[in-house]
Amino acid sequence: MKDYHPRRPEKMMPEKAELLEVIQGQKFMTLAMCKGDDPYLATVNYVFDGATSCFFFHCSPVGKKMDYLKANPKVWGVVVEDRGYLDGECNHAYRSVQFAGRAEILADSEAKRQGLTRLIDALEENPEPVRQRLLGKNDLSGVGVVKIHVLEMTGKMNPAKKEEVVS
Repeated sequence: MKDYHPRRPEKMMPEKAELLEVIQGQKFMTLAMCKGDDPYLATVNYVFDGATSCFFFHCSPVGKKMDYLKANPKVWGVVVEDRGYLDGECNHAYRSVQFAGRAEILADSEAKRQGLTRLIDALEENPEPVRQRLLGKNDLSGVGVVKIHVLEMTGKMNPAKKEEVVS
């Protein structure tokens, strides 16, 4: 991948801890995929495993997302933390994390079960009944679970106040 230099380096977030803070604090990411010359965007909820630097999400095992990921496992994703419109400045405060990744469609039932458990535990207020209802089944063929291996990650911000800019 070609290396680009940021036009506004003061907006970059180089610290991994800050990138992880944004990722851990949000629930949705948007993934860009491509099949041939046809691009496709999908927004999904996720869980992130910092130890392995992987995102997990679930979806139907058939459909457009899966067709695109099977054709080309390379993805580009973004997680955005909306920090509000800056009234009177015609500007918006945010922090965002963009990443390149490789999608792995989990086929093994145990790997699917582990990915779903991570999602349920992270997203559900009361995970135990959902775990029992969804994971008590032996057959998980009706569920697609995707693991995104992060290859590189960058962050950018537009702070809410000018004094928040770090030089």
